[in-house]
Amino acid sequence: WLVNTGWVGGAFGVGSRISIRHTRALLNAALTGKLAGVKFKTDPVFGFEVPDECPGVPAEVLEPSSSWQDKAEYDKRYKQLAQRFIDNFKKFEDQASKEVVSAGPSI
Repeated sequence: WLVNTGWVGGAFGVGSRISIRHTRALLNAALTGKLAGVKFKTDPVFGFEVPDECPGVPAEVLEPSSSWQDKAEYDKRYKQLAQRFIDNFKKFEDQASKEVVSAGPSI
């Protein structure tokens, strides 16, 4: 499992970190099988799966873009983050399998 404990509601200085309470609820659900019957959607850029719902976690935590007032700013930051992952991984590409290289973000 990968648990995002980043920002919701906006970038640093505007939004806030995902709360410890919500982080614990995500971890608890993952570790106790409470996500077993839940539908997931695939993130279009990063490729990871995000649950549609999780006990004790508000929808805006699972879908961070919904909590940003400025959707264009969210999209900009989202793509910048993906590009940073892509750029950083270039220094490791020659050491990684094709499967690992293809698992990175795609923008």
